[in-house]
Amino acid sequence: MRIPDTERRSFYLRLIYALCLCGATWTHLQVALVHGLWWDYGGAAPLTRIYWTSLLFIDPLTVLLLLLSLRAGLILCAAVIVTDVVHNSWFAFHHPIRLDLYLSQIVFLLFVIFTIRTAWRGAVRRSVALRTVD
Repeated sequence: MRIPDTERRSFYLRLIYALCLCGATWTHLQVALVHGLWWDYGGAAPLTRIYWTSLLFIDPLTVLLLLLSLRAGLILCAAVIVTDVVHNSWFAFHHPIRLDLYLSQIVFLLFVIFTIRTAWRGAVRRSVALRTVD
């Protein structure tokens, strides 16, 4: 059986999103391994510390959802990258940050913004097709 193009494109986009989030997970894991889960990120505000540490768990959860629960994964992916860029933009206004990581987040956000409709259409089509097969 041939997979429709919309589903195939959705899968490839979700795979790219997942790979980017795996890279983010790796970054958060390195921080946790070096400094521990309760590191204060050099004196960052408590909510910033909680948010950044939580991404160690939220990013891989998003990866799993992108592959297993397509629409939930897309919603969480968009929420994660939007909140990450908004938060880090606010943080960068008050503190120095690593520009390479910040710019990579912005590029990923733009990629998600410009491709999520295609990913959503394929995910919705797939879920509808699976329901009709049952």
